[in-house]
Amino acid sequence: MTKHSGWSPEELRKELVDLLLDFERKLASGGLRNQVKGLVPAHYLLWELGSSLISTDKSSARDRILHYLLEYPDTVIEGEELMVVAGISEWARRVRELRVQFGWPIMSGVTYQEMAKEEYVKDLSGQDIANLRPDQYIMLSTGQDLEGAHRWNEANAIRNMKDIGVRARLLKYLRMNVGKLVTGEELRYLAKNRSEWARRVRELRTEFGWPVVTKQTGMPELPVGTYLLEMDRQSHEHDRRISDQTRREVLRRDGYKCQVSECGWHISEYNRADPRILELHHKVHHAEGGSNTVENLITLCNLCHDRVHANSIQL
Repeated sequence: MTKHSGWSPEELRKELVDLLLDFERKLASGGLRNQVKGLVPAHYLLWELGSSLISTDKSSARDRILHYLLEYPDTVIEGEELMVVAGISEWARRVRELRVQFGWPIMSGVTYQEMAKEEYVKDLSGQDIANLRPDQYIMLSTGQDLEGAHRWNEANAIRNMKDIGVRARLLKYLRMNVGKLVTGEELRYLAKNRSEWARRVRELRTEFGWPVVTKQTGMPELPVGTYLLEMDRQSHEHDRRISDQTRREVLRRDGYKCQVSECGWHISEYNRADPRILELHHKVHHAEGGSNTVENLITLCNLCHDRVHANSIQL
């Protein structure tokens, strides 16, 4: 409990003004230590004033930070704002606890910036995402991920593995969490905070054929800043040369739906119990000179894709 527990913001403001007026006398009387000691109560009172702006039922600094972030999702929040509402010096540690122990999708500005270099992301609250900083934060959604704490333990174990590169760590983690959303913050942690992490994730999709999708590269309903390994299977080698832009155009044109009429499986039906994902098929086969163009590609679910290649069905 604080010295002024239960005081309203206005009562705390008046008390702070009185302290600062008294400090004017200390400035005039001289004596460095006397002046410093005179500011100590004002310093703590300012913290109390900041934390009082959040309703009194949010008794802990962590609760107040969470309340503030949930008030402004998809918005770049300055660390100084969280410091004010937390009312403690260890506010950054509380942000990490919310992310790691409680599964809230809080991303730092630098992680979002690094992801934006490799993925298609939206601007946030008019902020230039090219200049985001580590001491800025974004609440990506208002939903808590109850499995998040378990995944962070998995990530920590993989992060500490010896003689394994960044891309291999990322793939191992994604394969351990097939069909589950993981955040860019988790993947950056696995990469030991190296900025290359987002490029390595893209390479897993575009060069190695792992079906890692994001909001803009295969599954529009995903939250910004999250990744999903749809299935523990690599695509055919020639399909890996299809660019993200082409893939996105084909999926949008076909409405994210398998174009086999008797199937019609839609991406919204995706779930871990259904062994289907969307893939792109060459109308004129790649081996016969077919190109990776929008006109030569069509969206199929993986089951129909396999049947087409086995000549079990005709398009």
